[in-house]
Amino acid sequence: MKILSAYYCHPLWVAFFLLVSSAHSQAYSETTEAPCSDRRYVFSWNIAQSCDNTPRGGTTTGAPVNLVTSPTTDWQQLQQPGISKFEQDRRAILAMAGGYKTSFEFLETIGYSPDYTLARPYQSWGTEYVYLVEDQQDFISLQHIMVMVFQLEDGSWSDPLVMKHWRQDWHYQNRKLLEFVGDDLWQSRKLSKRDVKGTWSQSVYQVDDSPRYASYGVWTHNPSFSSWESQSTWRPLPRREHSVRTDYEVLEGINRHIILPTGWVQEEFNQKRTGNGYIANELGNNRYQRIKDFDWTAGDQYWQATAEFWAKVRSYWQHLSTAEYQVKMHQPEGKPPLFAVLFELADAYGKNEVTDPEDRIKEAMKPYVELIR
Repeated sequence: MKILSAYYCHPLWVAFFLLVSSAHSQAYSETTEAPCSDRRYVFSWNIAQSCDNTPRGGTTTGAPVNLVTSPTTDWQQLQQPGISKFEQDRRAILAMAGGYKTSFEFLETIGYSPDYTLARPYQSWGTEYVYLVEDQQDFISLQHIMVMVFQLEDGSWSDPLVMKHWRQDWHYQNRKLLEFVGDDLWQSRKLSKRDVKGTWSQSVYQVDDSPRYASYGVWTHNPSFSSWESQSTWRPLPRREHSVRTDYEVLEGINRHIILPTGWVQEEFNQKRTGNGYIANELGNNRYQRIKDFDWTAGDQYWQATAEFWAKVRSYWQHLSTAEYQVKMHQPEGKPPLFAVLFELADAYGKNEVTDPEDRIKEAMKPYVELIR
């Protein structure tokens, strides 16, 4: 098993990081070419000016997986007759836990100005386990851990590569959201009892447990699927674009989770906006297909070794977000990203090399986080 301590020196870690958290070297380009006679069918096929609409993103090959083809136990429990609406909501959220083959696809469909060139589609893949971190009836926390096996140039397979991925927290009738407001700032918003009645909030956190976005909505259920749809919410640029796009500042989107008999799908309906308005629409389709007989041991070992450390990181973020301040994130010049600092610290904690984690976490985060009145 390799974890982030290998990131700076192991070439597979470079490929892994590019795959799951930033754009591939086939970067977004505004170059246009003469119209081509043989275009693929995508939503923009009749207005595209370039023949090259090959998706950018992950180009590596993963180990074969066995898809689950029969309804899971989680799905059967979700469909159990006679349970309350609240319990059915809970079971829909809990059904997202487990092991999955994942695929991430994004496609721009509309450019708002006549001279806008639609970006190439984005695709990547993964194998990912979603761990249940906490279940307090009206609060559920799910942690995503990626466990990836790549095919090497000689045809052999790599050792498992493990990366802590995003986290989603669900809270019933939650009246306080920490929302992104632009310019690397997050602030709390108080909701009324009337607004949140019967709703669940979803708060999404980045790989270092820093906030990303939060919203609320209502779960609906029928014999074919269960779904939850958020209010419109702002998000910072995703990692797949922040290193290759400078023409927009905020992703404004609606997030939908759809629970299916053998997995779930996250749909995104995004608008890319600047200080002067909007530049483009984007659709996202993130598919989680349940798999069986996959060896998740490396992910289990990582989470068992570091779960207490990450609980302390979450506690520190919670302390910051409950203060009556805006939270501003920084990327200090000459320093590695915050996630890399915390990943290294988590690795050391897992090896019993850190005896004062609270102090080390506070010190590590100090250059990256500022509280503003």
